[in-house]
Amino acid sequence: MDSVNNGFGSARMTGSMEGATGGTLPPGLTEEEAEELRVELTKVEDEIQTLRQVLAAKERHAGDIKRQLGISPLNEIKQNISKGWQDVQSSNAYLQTKEKLGQWNESITHSNAYKKTQETLSQAGQVTSAALSSMGAAISERIGTMRLGYSVHHSLSMPSMRSSPSFRSFEDRVGSLRVTCLSYLCLL
Repeated sequence: MDSVNNGFGSARMTGSMEGATGGTLPPGLTEEEAEELRVELTKVEDEIQTLRQVLAAKERHAGDIKRQLGISPLNEIKQNISKGWQDVQSSNAYLQTKEKLGQWNESITHSNAYKKTQETLSQAGQVTSAALSSMGAAISERIGTMRLGYSVHHSLSMPSMRSSPSFRSFEDRVGSLRVTCLSYLCLL
């Protein structure tokens, strides 16, 4: 048995035996009873070691079967997380918290402050969308009217382009869009 245990069982057994024989016997325990307990301890330690070996062999066998089935450690982790999440969702604490958050959400969404904020943000979004659409149309129109001899990149990089009516018009629209958006944000 020691060759299979790599000497671990015999060292533990020897240490246990020395502790029991190295000192005096506990009160009320005869030498014969102590010897019976030592033999029983040796048997129990051997059984423990055997069970550890059997467990290790079973774990290796289970790992081999999982590999044959294509179950990877990552799949196992996913399954464990999924099972854990299902357990959490079915717990009383989770259900009570979910119910309380639902109640808070309901009371917040029906409040006047929420409704006003929602309306303001909706209006700001509509104005921004309209401004961006008209700005895109203006840019497309202005680019279409530019001379075909220059590329757009070349034209935009020229200093004379900044003083053109097209660029000034574009600059004015971006400025007014900025002011409009800021004024709606200040109302919040």
